[in-house]
Amino acid sequence: MTESLFARKHLAACLLALASSSLLAQAPTPRFEDGSVNLGAAPGETGHWNSGVGNLSENFVEMEGAFLVHPEEIDKVAPFQPWALQLVKERLATLGRDDPHPRCMPPGGPRQFHTPWGLEIVHDKGLGRILVMSGGANRSWREIWMDGREHPDLATYTPTFFGHSVGHWEGDTLVVDSVGFNERFWFARRPTGMPHTEQLHLVERISRPDHDTLHYEVTIDDPGAYTRPWTASWDVPWSTFPMAEYFCQDNNLDLEHIVGPGD
Repeated sequence: MTESLFARKHLAACLLALASSSLLAQAPTPRFEDGSVNLGAAPGETGHWNSGVGNLSENFVEMEGAFLVHPEEIDKVAPFQPWALQLVKERLATLGRDDPHPRCMPPGGPRQFHTPWGLEIVHDKGLGRILVMSGGANRSWREIWMDGREHPDLATYTPTFFGHSVGHWEGDTLVVDSVGFNERFWFARRPTGMPHTEQLHLVERISRPDHDTLHYEVTIDDPGAYTRPWTASWDVPWSTFPMAEYFCQDNNLDLEHIVGPGD
């Protein structure tokens, strides 16, 4: 094959790949027969949301994995109460050594939307709920009640990892209100060590602007740990692969190496 013919064929292949990716990017948001948005896989479709991306930060900060490239920028992440700022600094300085998540605790709060191994969203209209099902950690799942119920009385409610969530649609955006969290998990993966209290109140806004994009926005209101409400957001991409079976209990083989910084 001559060099010019090879170059033409290579160019054609690149243009075809570019055109294919553009068509996929422009694929419309899938909907149910009643016109409402489907946040999960369409009937007969294989795929899941490829989580593991996104930073829980009010402002842009440069990250390397779960850690700030410039630790002095921690004030840009969130409006911490003094004790919470000191705690997150300690957790970052010890490289997340005490994070409950590597010990198979569930990814409560926003962490569910940036924990590796993906997630699926299932509309269970028969029971009036939406399920957010994690592929990572211990494959835990969360209920968002869509049947108009109110939150329970928090004075008698036992706090949980995922709290109590109720949702409604505002146009094409799912708005989820959640309360009733316990303090037995770190509610963010990036950056690691973000604290919260049982006063945590989340308002999540979840939308699907096109087939391959899930937009996640969360407002954190926790006067026990932060001086005011604050918001973070990121996009989660769609994967056409089925979500792999992963269990923390089977793959949690490296705990003895989670020791923090060396001397």
